[in-house]
Formats: sequence, structure tokens, C-alpha cells
Amino acid sequence: MSVFTRVLSGLIMVATLQGQAASAAEKLVIAHRGASGYLPEHTLPAKAMAYAMGADYIEQDVVMTSDDALIVLHDITLDRTTDVASVFPNRARADGRYYAIDFTLAEIRQLRATEGFRINNGMQEQGFPGRFPMNQSTFSVPTLQEEIEMIQGLNQSTGRQVGIYPEIKGPEFHRQEGKDISTAVVQVLKDYGYTSKDSPVYLQTFSYAELRIIAEEIFPAAGIEVNLVQLMGNDGEYDWMLAEGGMAQLAQFADGIGPSMGLLVTPESSKGDVQITPLARRAHAANLQIHPYTFRSDPGLVPDYAGSFAELLRIHLFDVGVDGVFTDFPDQAREFLRTSAAD
Repeated sequence: MSVFTRVLSGLIMVATLQGQAASAAEKLVIAHRGASGYLPEHTLPAKAMAYAMGADYIEQDVVMTSDDALIVLHDITLDRTTDVASVFPNRARADGRYYAIDFTLAEIRQLRATEGFRINNGMQEQGFPGRFPMNQSTFSVPTLQEEIEMIQGLNQSTGRQVGIYPEIKGPEFHRQEGKDISTAVVQVLKDYGYTSKDSPVYLQTFSYAELRIIAEEIFPAAGIEVNLVQLMGNDGEYDWMLAEGGMAQLAQFADGIGPSMGLLVTPESSKGDVQITPLARRAHAANLQIHPYTFRSDPGLVPDYAGSFAELLRIHLFDVGVDGVFTDFPDQAREFLRTSAAD
């Protein structure tokens, strides 16, 4: 290698690292259900911990009660993360599930929230064995308003500006039950001052039909317009979005996408052969933000092509070029970005 070639290579490397450092400062850490790698998901302590860990945005999954209260809960059912089966043993539907929409807020206040579990041979089995132990301490299911007030209160007391990232859960289910959850959520956003694209909020949903209703009907009726994100899973209903021209069509209504990681880097990828799909390039060409989910450092949950959680973050944040990540471990993502910006 000639002296000129070595110098040129060195300059290219320095420029690349400088660009990565500048880019690192712009990437978002989105706390997935709060600091859910450490405390039970969607509890106020998990959200406070995520705030303290340096999250830029904190996620709220939102469902509705029978008396139209908006609660922060990942599922439309209560039985995975609360003791509802013990407190109200006769309130399950025919399918054996306990739906939040069948309970009043006062009844949900009687429940204890816990680390997520599944039933295996009649026994509770923790979903993530290494996380906060089930049925320990005291946690509850908060309302959307309570969580917003806590985050806004922390913003005032710390001087930071941490945003919120609510998701409309099961909008079609709620409509079948006679509930317009999207209008209710948008009204709460308006009540708390989230009214424009400059407001620190992203509103997300997996439902493209609901996304359009929000953009074309609910926002105009409320007189607000905040950032909208289309969540994307691995099932066939999103195939048209992944095709050529799909992102441009989506951009008529959305400001960003929240894809599963597997839609950005193929599951067939291996160490040294990371196969990046066209999705990120197409989304950015359509001026859409990209916030994939879910980045977890639990044993066995880092894909083999990455090898480590830090490498998984590096691949997506810098090789793929996403704008932020949903993670259960906001401290680890923040530390990775801090280190990347310092290098």
C-alpha cells in the first residue's frame, strides 16, 4: 500500500467516525414500555426509571375501560400482567381472557400489576426469567393522563424535554365494542399541549385504516396535527408497504414507520453477512423517520448476526441508518450512543 493510499484511507476513516459521532447525537432512544428490562412494563416506576436513564421518548400503549378511561396497558386483556384472575375470577369472557374494556377504572385500580407471565400447566411462568420477579413489591396500572403528568412534571423539575410515544391498541376491537379510542387519545394530547408536529410526541398504530382516519378525520376535527407513525409487523398485511412505492404512498399520511427489526435486516443474516433490506432506503427517500422495535439484551434475544447488543445497535443505527430504536434497556442504548459520539 502506497503512502498516498494509506493517508487517503486514514482520512476516509476519520471522516466516517466524525460522521458517526455527529449522527449518534441525533439518534433517539425510545423506552419500550418504559425501562421494562428492569421493572414491570408500563408501570409508573418503569417510566420514571426510563426517564432517569436518559430516554428521549417514553412509550405508552393505550386501551380503554368500560367507563371510557384511558389506561396504559400493552394488551387489550389484563391477565398477562395483573392479578385480575384472582381479584375478579368470574369476569373472564368465553375465551377465558379478561378484557380491560369489561372493567371500570375503579375496578382496575384494585389490581396489582406485575412482570409479564404466561400460564404453563396451570402455573404462572415469567416471560423474561432474568427480569424483575413476578408478584413482588406493589405496582398498578396507570392512566394515560397520570403518565403524561409525571413525564411533564419531570420535564419541569429537570429542565429536560422528554417526549411521549402513545400507541392506539386494537382500534378495530375498540370500535367493535362501541369505543372511539383514537378520538379520546387525541383529545388527551390536545388537553396536555401536544398539538403540532413540533410537539414532543409520536402517535403510533399498527392499523393503516386507523392511521388514515386519524390523519383525515380526527386531527382536523380536533384542530391538531402531531407526528404519526405506522407500525409494521411481519405478517402479510404490510406487504404493500414493503413493495416499491409503498413508502411514498404511506408518507401521504404518516411521518414515520415503526418496523420490526426483521423487516430491516433479514433473519437469514449471519455474522459477517448482514443482509439489509431496501426498506430503510425507501423510507428515508419518502422523508419518513424509522424507529424499529424491539431491542433487547436478554440472554438469547440478540440475533446471531450481531453477537452482542452493542453490535446490534451499531448495525441498525449506523449501517441501516435508522433514526431511533425502541428498547427495553434505555440505559444501554444511551451509553452506546454516548460512547459512539465520543469516539
